[in-house]
Amino acid sequence: MNMINRCIAVAAIASISTATAAATFPERPVRLLAASAAGGGTDIIARLLAQKLTEVWGQQAIVDNRPGGGGVIATDITAKAVADGYTLLLQSVGISYAPALYKNLPFDVSRDITAITIVGSQPFVLALHPSVPAKSVAELVALAKSKPGQLRFGSGGVSGASHLGSELFRVIAGIDMVHVPYKGTGPSTTALLTGEVQMAIAGVSTILPHAKSGKVRALAVTGAKRSPAAPDLPTVAENGLPGYAFDVWYGVFATSKTPRVTLNKINADINTALRDTETIRRFAGAGVDLIGGSVENSNKYLQSEMTKWAKVIREAGIKAD
Repeated sequence: MNMINRCIAVAAIASISTATAAATFPERPVRLLAASAAGGGTDIIARLLAQKLTEVWGQQAIVDNRPGGGGVIATDITAKAVADGYTLLLQSVGISYAPALYKNLPFDVSRDITAITIVGSQPFVLALHPSVPAKSVAELVALAKSKPGQLRFGSGGVSGASHLGSELFRVIAGIDMVHVPYKGTGPSTTALLTGEVQMAIAGVSTILPHAKSGKVRALAVTGAKRSPAAPDLPTVAENGLPGYAFDVWYGVFATSKTPRVTLNKINADINTALRDTETIRRFAGAGVDLIGGSVENSNKYLQSEMTKWAKVIREAGIKAD
C-alpha cells in the first residue's frame, strides 16, 4: 500500500470511528454548564432541559453552575473543553453581546464556540410607574422626546438583559433617557414601584403581579410576538415602535472543535426533547417559548444576534463593569 492509499485508509477509519462514537453518544454522563448561579433564569432552563435529556439518553445530564463574568467563565470552560460532546453549555443571549461588551475575552465566540440549538426564549415586559402619563409605547416615545434626559429607566445592573433591552429600545426610538443601574432585579423593581425610575424592562413573572395590582402600568411585551403568559399585552412593535424585538433567548453550545456528526446527534436529541408534550408544558410554566432547529440555523441566528448587539452597544456607548 503506497503512502497516499495508507493516508486515505487512516482517514476512513477515523471517520468511521467518529461516526460510531456519535451514534452511541452518550456512553457516560454529560456535563451541562449553566452560566448562572442556582435559581437564575439560565439555571432553571438548564435543569428543565437536563431532566428530559437524562430520559432521552439514559445517561445523566448533570447541571454544573458556573456563574460570573456575565457568562464569560462558563463559556471559556466550554471553548477549552475536550471536543467530544460531553461538556455542553447552556447560555443566554449574553453570549451574543459579550464580544462587543468585554475587552480581551479569553476566547473568540465565532471561532471557538458553536451553537447546537436555540432552546427557547422569554419576552420581557416594558412597564411604567403610574405617574407617567403615557398609555402606549408611541406616547412614551413622544414624551421622552419632549423631555430629553429627564426620564429614568432602571435595570438589574450594567450589561444585564434588562439594561441591554432598554438600550435597544432607546436606540431604535432615538430618545435620550438616563440609565439607573441597581444590584439585581429586586432593587430595580422596587425603584419602579416607588417612582425612583419611570420605566423598566423586566421579566414577565416579575412585572405582571405588580401590573395586576395597579402598582405599575405594563405597556407591552418586548418579544417579536405576543406572550401566552400575557396574551392581552401587545408587542412593543405593535404598540408604537416598529422594528423593536427583544427576547431573552437560551441556547446550547459546545466547543467548535466538536465533530459535526456529534453535534448533529446532540441536536437531534435536544429537538426530540423539545417536542415532548410534558417538556412543552414545563417550559411554558417558566414562561419560555420553545424554538429548536438545526445546527446551521442556530449558528446563523447567533451571528445575526452578535451583529445586532455590537451595533447597539457601540451606539449606546455601553461599557461593562
